[in-house]
Amino acid sequence: MSTQFTRTLYIVNQGDLPDDTTLMLSFEPIEGLYRDTYPVCWRVGTFAAEKPGAMIVTYKNQLAYTRPQVLNGNIVSCSTWQNINVGQKTTLNKNSNGVYSFDGVSAGQDGYLIAANNCGDIQEMSIGFETTPGMPPSQVLYFDNIGQGSNVTTQFTPLLSAYVTSQYQQTEILRGEIQTPNIWTQDLAKLKETTTLIFSRNKATGQYSLKPVEFV
Repeated sequence: MSTQFTRTLYIVNQGDLPDDTTLMLSFEPIEGLYRDTYPVCWRVGTFAAEKPGAMIVTYKNQLAYTRPQVLNGNIVSCSTWQNINVGQKTTLNKNSNGVYSFDGVSAGQDGYLIAANNCGDIQEMSIGFETTPGMPPSQVLYFDNIGQGSNVTTQFTPLLSAYVTSQYQQTEILRGEIQTPNIWTQDLAKLKETTTLIFSRNKATGQYSLKPVEFV
Protein backbone atom coordinates (compact mmCIF):
# COMPACT_ATOMS: atom_id res chain seq x y z
CA MET A 1 0.00 0.00 0.00
CA SER A 2 1.20 3.50 -0.81
CA THR A 3 2.37 5.69 2.04
CA GLN A 4 -0.33 8.31 2.54
CA PHE A 5 0.62 11.98 2.48
CA THR A 6 -0.77 15.42 1.74
CA ARG A 7 0.92 18.42 0.14
CA THR A 8 -0.35 21.96 0.53
CA LEU A 9 0.96 24.80 -1.64
CA TYR A 10 0.59 28.43 -0.62
CA ILE A 11 1.08 30.44 -3.81
CA VAL A 12 1.63 34.10 -2.97
CA ASN A 13 2.02 37.23 -5.07
CA GLN A 14 3.30 40.32 -3.31
CA GLY A 15 1.66 42.90 -5.59
CA ASP A 16 4.16 43.16 -8.46
CA LEU A 17 1.83 42.14 -11.32
CA PRO A 18 1.01 45.00 -13.73
CA ASP A 19 -2.24 43.32 -14.89
CA ASP A 20 -4.72 40.79 -13.56
CA THR A 21 -2.90 37.48 -14.10
CA THR A 22 -4.27 33.94 -14.13
CA LEU A 23 -2.31 30.89 -12.98
CA MET A 24 -3.42 27.44 -14.10
CA LEU A 25 -2.27 24.18 -12.47
CA SER A 26 -2.47 20.72 -14.05
CA PHE A 27 -0.90 17.30 -13.49
CA GLU A 28 1.31 15.84 -16.22
CA PRO A 29 0.78 12.23 -17.40
CA ILE A 30 3.90 10.08 -17.80
CA GLU A 31 2.85 8.66 -21.18
CA GLY A 32 0.09 8.83 -23.78
CA LEU A 33 -0.24 12.61 -23.60
CA TYR A 34 -2.98 13.93 -25.94
CA ARG A 35 -3.29 10.49 -27.54
CA ASP A 36 -5.47 8.61 -25.08
CA THR A 37 -4.55 10.40 -21.85
CA TYR A 38 -5.53 14.01 -21.23
CA PRO A 39 -4.68 16.31 -18.34
CA VAL A 40 -7.49 18.10 -16.58
CA CYS A 41 -7.24 21.74 -15.56
CA TRP A 42 -6.99 21.15 -11.82
CA ARG A 43 -6.94 24.63 -10.33
CA VAL A 44 -7.22 28.18 -11.69
CA GLY A 45 -6.51 31.33 -9.71
CA THR A 46 -6.42 34.98 -10.80
CA PHE A 47 -4.22 37.51 -9.05
CA ALA A 48 -5.21 41.19 -9.11
CA ALA A 49 -2.97 43.81 -10.68
CA GLU A 50 -0.65 45.60 -8.25
CA LYS A 51 -2.32 43.99 -5.21
CA PRO A 52 -1.08 41.14 -3.01
CA GLY A 53 -2.91 37.84 -3.36
CA ALA A 54 -2.74 34.15 -2.56
CA MET A 55 -3.92 30.80 -3.88
CA ILE A 56 -3.97 27.69 -1.67
CA VAL A 57 -4.18 24.15 -3.08
CA THR A 58 -3.93 20.74 -1.40
CA TYR A 59 -3.10 17.35 -2.90
CA LYS A 60 -3.70 14.03 -1.13
CA ASN A 61 -2.18 10.86 -2.57
CA GLN A 62 -5.20 8.62 -1.93
CA LEU A 63 -5.86 7.94 -5.61
CA ALA A 64 -9.11 6.81 -7.20
CA TYR A 65 -10.46 5.69 -10.54
CA THR A 66 -13.74 7.30 -11.56
CA ARG A 67 -16.39 7.08 -14.22
CA PRO A 68 -16.49 10.82 -15.02
CA GLN A 69 -19.47 12.93 -15.99
CA VAL A 70 -18.44 15.28 -18.80
CA LEU A 71 -20.38 18.33 -19.98
CA ASN A 72 -19.11 20.61 -22.77
CA GLY A 73 -15.55 19.38 -22.33
CA ASN A 74 -15.51 19.83 -18.55
CA ILE A 75 -15.58 17.12 -15.90
CA VAL A 76 -18.49 18.21 -13.74
CA SER A 77 -18.62 15.18 -11.41
CA CYS A 78 -18.45 11.39 -11.54
CA SER A 79 -21.14 8.74 -11.35
CA THR A 80 -19.00 6.35 -9.31
CA TRP A 81 -15.45 5.95 -8.07
CA GLN A 82 -13.09 3.49 -6.39
CA ASN A 83 -10.14 4.37 -4.18
CA ILE A 84 -7.05 2.51 -5.36
CA ASN A 85 -3.38 2.26 -4.47
CA VAL A 86 -0.34 1.58 -6.64
CA GLY A 87 -0.12 -2.15 -7.37
CA GLN A 88 -3.90 -2.66 -7.33
CA LYS A 89 -6.54 -3.16 -10.01
CA THR A 90 -10.29 -2.67 -10.28
CA THR A 91 -13.05 -3.15 -12.88
CA LEU A 92 -15.78 -0.80 -14.08
CA ASN A 93 -19.16 -2.51 -14.60
CA LYS A 94 -22.58 -1.42 -15.90
CA ASN A 95 -25.74 -3.27 -14.90
CA SER A 96 -28.96 -3.79 -16.89
CA ASN A 97 -30.30 -0.45 -15.64
CA GLY A 98 -27.28 1.42 -17.00
CA VAL A 99 -25.86 2.05 -13.52
CA TYR A 100 -22.07 2.11 -13.19
CA SER A 101 -19.98 0.70 -10.34
CA PHE A 102 -16.46 -0.50 -9.64
CA ASP A 103 -16.03 -3.96 -8.10
CA GLY A 104 -13.51 -3.10 -5.38
CA VAL A 105 -9.76 -3.67 -5.66
CA SER A 106 -7.45 -6.67 -5.88
CA ALA A 107 -3.74 -7.26 -6.37
CA GLY A 108 -2.50 -5.92 -9.68
CA GLN A 109 0.90 -5.09 -11.18
CA ASP A 110 3.70 -3.50 -9.16
CA GLY A 111 4.07 0.20 -9.89
CA TYR A 112 0.78 0.54 -11.77
CA LEU A 113 -2.87 1.44 -11.22
CA ILE A 114 -5.14 -0.71 -13.40
CA ALA A 115 -8.83 -0.36 -14.25
CA ALA A 116 -10.62 -2.72 -16.65
CA ASN A 117 -13.72 -1.96 -18.70
CA ASN A 118 -16.40 -4.64 -18.29
CA CYS A 119 -19.35 -2.48 -19.37
CA GLY A 120 -19.90 -4.06 -22.78
CA ASP A 121 -19.22 -0.86 -24.72
CA ILE A 122 -16.66 1.94 -25.12
CA GLN A 123 -16.13 3.88 -21.92
CA GLU A 124 -14.29 6.81 -20.39
CA MET A 125 -12.54 6.92 -17.02
CA SER A 126 -10.40 9.30 -15.05
CA ILE A 127 -7.90 9.24 -12.22
CA GLY A 128 -8.32 11.58 -9.31
CA PHE A 129 -7.57 11.79 -5.63
CA GLU A 130 -9.64 11.89 -2.49
CA THR A 131 -10.21 15.34 -1.02
CA THR A 132 -12.88 14.52 1.58
CA PRO A 133 -13.66 10.92 2.62
CA GLY A 134 -16.93 9.76 1.08
CA MET A 135 -17.06 12.61 -1.44
CA PRO A 136 -16.25 12.47 -5.20
CA PRO A 137 -12.52 12.70 -5.95
CA SER A 138 -10.83 15.66 -7.57
CA GLN A 139 -10.20 14.35 -11.11
CA VAL A 140 -6.87 15.15 -12.77
CA LEU A 141 -6.27 12.76 -15.73
CA TYR A 142 -8.90 11.70 -18.27
CA PHE A 143 -8.97 8.60 -20.52
CA ASP A 144 -11.39 8.01 -23.40
CA ASN A 145 -12.18 5.38 -26.04
CA ILE A 146 -11.62 2.48 -23.63
CA GLY A 147 -12.94 -0.63 -25.38
CA GLN A 148 -14.79 -3.49 -23.72
CA GLY A 149 -12.25 -5.79 -22.08
CA SER A 150 -9.48 -3.19 -22.28
CA ASN A 151 -7.48 -1.84 -19.36
CA VAL A 152 -6.35 1.60 -18.32
CA THR A 153 -2.86 0.92 -16.96
CA THR A 154 -1.27 3.96 -15.42
CA GLN A 155 1.91 4.96 -13.65
CA PHE A 156 0.90 8.05 -11.73
CA THR A 157 3.44 10.53 -10.39
CA PRO A 158 2.02 13.74 -8.86
CA LEU A 159 3.96 15.91 -11.32
CA LEU A 160 2.30 19.31 -11.12
CA SER A 161 2.91 22.12 -13.62
CA ALA A 162 1.97 25.80 -13.48
CA TYR A 163 1.10 27.96 -16.49
CA VAL A 164 0.28 31.64 -16.85
CA THR A 165 -2.84 31.49 -19.03
CA SER A 166 -6.49 32.51 -18.88
CA GLN A 167 -7.60 30.21 -21.72
CA TYR A 168 -8.87 27.33 -19.58
CA GLN A 169 -11.61 26.70 -17.04
CA GLN A 170 -11.18 24.67 -13.89
CA THR A 171 -12.01 20.96 -14.57
CA GLU A 172 -11.65 21.45 -18.36
CA ILE A 173 -10.17 18.47 -20.22
CA LEU A 174 -7.03 19.64 -22.02
CA ARG A 175 -7.32 18.04 -25.45
CA GLY A 176 -4.25 19.69 -26.98
CA GLU A 177 -0.92 21.20 -26.10
CA ILE A 178 -1.08 24.23 -23.82
CA GLN A 179 -0.07 27.24 -25.88
CA THR A 180 2.25 28.72 -23.30
CA PRO A 181 5.33 27.23 -21.59
CA ASN A 182 5.06 26.12 -17.99
CA ILE A 183 6.85 28.27 -15.44
CA TRP A 184 7.19 25.53 -12.83
CA THR A 185 7.02 21.73 -12.63
CA GLN A 186 7.48 19.65 -9.49
CA ASP A 187 6.88 16.13 -8.21
CA LEU A 188 4.75 16.89 -5.16
CA ALA A 189 6.01 13.77 -3.40
CA LYS A 190 9.42 15.44 -3.13
CA LEU A 191 8.09 18.54 -1.36
CA LYS A 192 7.51 19.15 2.32
CA GLU A 193 3.98 18.81 3.68
CA THR A 194 3.55 22.58 3.29
CA THR A 195 5.40 24.75 0.76
CA THR A 196 5.14 28.49 0.12
CA LEU A 197 5.81 29.63 -3.44
CA ILE A 198 6.25 33.22 -4.58
CA PHE A 199 4.56 34.03 -7.89
CA SER A 200 6.19 37.07 -9.50
CA ARG A 201 6.96 38.87 -12.76
CA ASN A 202 10.40 40.19 -13.63
CA LYS A 203 10.01 43.87 -14.56
CA ALA A 204 13.04 43.85 -16.89
CA THR A 205 12.27 40.66 -18.87
CA GLY A 206 8.51 40.30 -18.40
CA GLN A 207 8.99 36.66 -17.43
CA TYR A 208 6.93 35.01 -14.71
CA SER A 209 8.36 32.72 -12.05
CA LEU A 210 7.17 30.51 -9.22
CA LYS A 211 9.85 29.91 -6.59
CA PRO A 212 10.01 28.46 -3.08
CA VAL A 213 10.12 31.29 -0.60
CA GLU A 214 13.57 30.33 0.69
CA PHE A 215 15.08 30.93 -2.78
CA VAL A 216 13.47 34.33 -3.46
